[in-house]
Amino acid sequence: MKKIIRKPSYDLGTRPFMIIWEVTQACDLACKHCRAEAVPHHHPKALNLDQGKKLLRDVKEFGDPRPIVVFTGGDPFKRHDLFELLTYGKELGLAMAISPSGTPLLSEDNLRRVKASGVKALSLSIDGPDAKIHDAFRGVPGSFDLTEKGWEAANELGLKVQINTTVTKHNMHLLPDIFTLLTKRKVMTWSVFFLVSVGRGKALHDISPEEYEAVMHFLYDCSKYLSIKTTEGHQFKRIVTERAILEKHNDTTYLDNVPSPYKTLRNALSNIVLQGQLRARAGIRRTPLHINAGKGFVFISHLGNVQPSGFLPLVAGNIKEKSLREIYQSSSLFQSLRNEKLLHGACGCCEFNSVCGGSRSRAYAESGQALADDSSCVYQPGSFPYQSDLINYGLQ
Repeated sequence: MKKIIRKPSYDLGTRPFMIIWEVTQACDLACKHCRAEAVPHHHPKALNLDQGKKLLRDVKEFGDPRPIVVFTGGDPFKRHDLFELLTYGKELGLAMAISPSGTPLLSEDNLRRVKASGVKALSLSIDGPDAKIHDAFRGVPGSFDLTEKGWEAANELGLKVQINTTVTKHNMHLLPDIFTLLTKRKVMTWSVFFLVSVGRGKALHDISPEEYEAVMHFLYDCSKYLSIKTTEGHQFKRIVTERAILEKHNDTTYLDNVPSPYKTLRNALSNIVLQGQLRARAGIRRTPLHINAGKGFVFISHLGNVQPSGFLPLVAGNIKEKSLREIYQSSSLFQSLRNEKLLHGACGCCEFNSVCGGSRSRAYAESGQALADDSSCVYQPGSFPYQSDLINYGLQ
């Protein structure tokens, strides 16, 4: 039987699917949740041009299919040699994307140079449906308007656009309005981030585990209309699996037990669909890909530190001292994260752990143990009523 959650065809122990490179910590925004705790100026000890090129050659050494490289920050546009690095990556044949900030640097001219340098896609952040909400979260007036203009310019240039939204207490109820905004302009994917208490995010209030569950089910409903993926919300893959099986059995009663915020979000979505005359596909718009911290995913800090995730501040090595390939394949940290049998508590005995695995970043932030439970998940292992279907999908 076809698996519901996509997995790369190659061994994730030998090569990652995605590499996030924090090319600089510098940024002109002051976002409340900033993992990088960005500052206005580029760090003097950040990877220089030659070291950056060496890192890109390391990526090429993984072989085909080569990992996707995302240039992030801070704001990548704050790095003076950004376009030289992008061009070098293009010459190496790498697939590259970029994640700029909503500042005046997000100009049509810079986006043209990005495309000319070989970039095919970029991600922009929208954390509220209007300037008042978004700008308050980003800490700088005008960021929302600049992001919208950059989004429009990118569409006109033929760049694929992913929209990132971080869910917190301040905007959870506004997710349907953000969905509406996304239906009005071309978007490749809506990537919904869930809070991890690192960096400035330590000062924010996360939503409750019950609200996580409600939001995940809402996102599944949204995925009938546009492509959805989650960051540090790995239980979405469990919910996609559950919902696909429930739909096969025409079972809607299971949703009666989803925490109450879901009904509010679902009703708002229904109104949006009705008013906008949106047409749902029979199945989910592009099923999630199962990668996790250290398992198909790797983060390189601006100083060259290799981490399983930008939200998981454990360092496996530095690319100034070892090749990225050696660190990724041989690090005991990465090897442990790739083995779901080592997970503790409910995550360890959950029948969905081979496609979910929980947020290792959140587990570490809350317990100091990267293999501990993900406290944001309310699921009780073994409670899903169609266990035989899970066996058919290879989940037990």
